[in-house]
Amino acid sequence: MGRVVLDREISFSSGHRYWLPNLSDQENHDLFGRWASPFNHGHNYVLRASVAGTVDQATGMVVNIKDIDQILQDRVKADFDLKSLNDEIPAFLNRPPCLENLLREIAGRMESLPAGVELVHLKLNEAPTLYGEWHGSDEMITVTRVYEFAASHRLDSPHLSPEENERLFGKCNRPSYHGHNYVLEVTISGEPDARTGMIASIDELDRVAEELVVDRYDHHNLNTDLPEFKGKTTTSEVVAEQIFETLDGKVPGVLERIRLHETARSAFEVSRS
Repeated sequence: MGRVVLDREISFSSGHRYWLPNLSDQENHDLFGRWASPFNHGHNYVLRASVAGTVDQATGMVVNIKDIDQILQDRVKADFDLKSLNDEIPAFLNRPPCLENLLREIAGRMESLPAGVELVHLKLNEAPTLYGEWHGSDEMITVTRVYEFAASHRLDSPHLSPEENERLFGKCNRPSYHGHNYVLEVTISGEPDARTGMIASIDELDRVAEELVVDRYDHHNLNTDLPEFKGKTTTSEVVAEQIFETLDGKVPGVLERIRLHETARSAFEVSRS
């Protein structure tokens, strides 16, 4: 039998700031940009920890969920919840508590788990539009930024007859077009900056994603307004592939994946591997 993965979530509220005490005001602003401030701001973090193992034949479990809950409570929530991370967590006295550094710290705190159980993934949501992940296979850190745009389209293939298009795509083939409120996730990896621990500038990621995709697509007709879709069927699969191609090599760091949500029930992912 293969391994079974168990996900468990906790939440905690913490304050933090992007400000290194050994740097001048100007150096901090140069390093952290608009995020720099000697004063705290806060987040309601949501942490999902994924552990894996084989099912014990006697208990029918990979691990007792109560044991994982206790580890998360004792090693993470008890220390982080309702705390100023910069001031009350020793690891962050001289290290910015960015998503990347938080994930590394949490992964280190969860090294010793019950026998036969391995930590394989962490996901930490800092805000609805920003989250980070620790990937246990190679301990890679990724950061994901979430964007929204509204666009219309019509599913109509130039390779099919009108009858075939109508039969295949149904109401999505109507000549009057239809629209979606798309949600786009852009995930990057990279080498962490020695001083900040961050793999890339979120401001730069926003600039590139908004300029090349979000602002260009928003409130446009994908079929008629965007030359990259000329002669193509604007399924979400095609749109997702095009977005990955457009952003690859342009975003800071390495583009690892994009995930395009067409509706609340449908999402399409293109990844580097």
